[in-house]
Amino acid sequence: MKNYILKRLLLIPITLLGIISINFLIVQLAPGGPIEQTLAKYRGMNVNATSSLTAASPMQSTNSPALQYQGSRGVPEELVKELEKQFGFDKPIYQRYFEMLRNYVLFDFGKSYYKDKTVWQLILERLPVSISLGVWSTLIIYCIAIPLGIRKAVFDGSKFDFWTSFAVILGAAIPVFLFAVFLIVFLAGGTYFQWFPLRGLTSPNWDDLPTYKKIIDYFWHITLPVLTLVIGGFASLTMLTKNSFLDEINKPYVLTAKAKGLCSQKILYGHVFRNAMLIVIAGFPNMLIKMLFTGSLLIEVIFSLNGLGLLGYEAIMTRDYPVIFGTLYVFGLLGLVLKLISDLIYSVVDPRINFESAN
Repeated sequence: MKNYILKRLLLIPITLLGIISINFLIVQLAPGGPIEQTLAKYRGMNVNATSSLTAASPMQSTNSPALQYQGSRGVPEELVKELEKQFGFDKPIYQRYFEMLRNYVLFDFGKSYYKDKTVWQLILERLPVSISLGVWSTLIIYCIAIPLGIRKAVFDGSKFDFWTSFAVILGAAIPVFLFAVFLIVFLAGGTYFQWFPLRGLTSPNWDDLPTYKKIIDYFWHITLPVLTLVIGGFASLTMLTKNSFLDEINKPYVLTAKAKGLCSQKILYGHVFRNAMLIVIAGFPNMLIKMLFTGSLLIEVIFSLNGLGLLGYEAIMTRDYPVIFGTLYVFGLLGLVLKLISDLIYSVVDPRINFESAN
């Protein structure tokens, strides 16, 4: 197992190098970079209009250090050169690339173009929000989906199985953002009831509240966002759990255990549970990453929650390259580490699994 862990750890930097390199190239070719946006503001133009001008010749921003921007027409050349130096675009693309790699090895992500903070400061500020959404959503999803999936497998084909399948499929069919809007309209003062706050993770006077009221206020604000993520995420895990248990229940060792006179509960939780839960455990990192970063993006935007998803979205829209690459690097690293942890848990749950022999 040590050799397998060592191989996986050695693959992490190689994988991150590929992710960063590909995205660096894509971003360099994308029109409407930070200089174009700054020039557009200087001229009082719409950023999208400037982007459409640069889209006609996207390679101009990468062919040479002396950048000639379509959006710079009518702008003093000194200002353009000053902006190039400010954003680091006065250097060749290969030099910028290798400087970025050198800094990332040292976990130095640089400073945001538009915010007077380092990328690390922005990530650490937004991380608690994303962790709150991701951890609570994942825990609730697993607490609901696993018991429900087991019960559906035990009572396969019954009315309970039919109606719960209908509810699960309905929940999966409704887009997450649509369900979020529905909750806002009905429960957050949109049209009917104002039982929950519309935005933010805490109230403005949160610092002045006593400890118990802070806890209540926190859960009061996070209820609707977490509920939205749970409704949109528990369907696949429920069906995965059901199918996994059904597959194990129909295996010969279960029939043998029944023939020996073991009770159904002991068979289910003493033999079937351990084998059936392997595939569910393997999916935990993917579920957590989805809740932390992918699934929370729309939720953070809709409920005005300053998390990592919203930070990445804002960075992409403003072409804040240090923030884009910094968050991408952190996301990729977390995903790879969680995947390795998943494999280790896999081997702990079932010692028969040997990844070294499989390789």
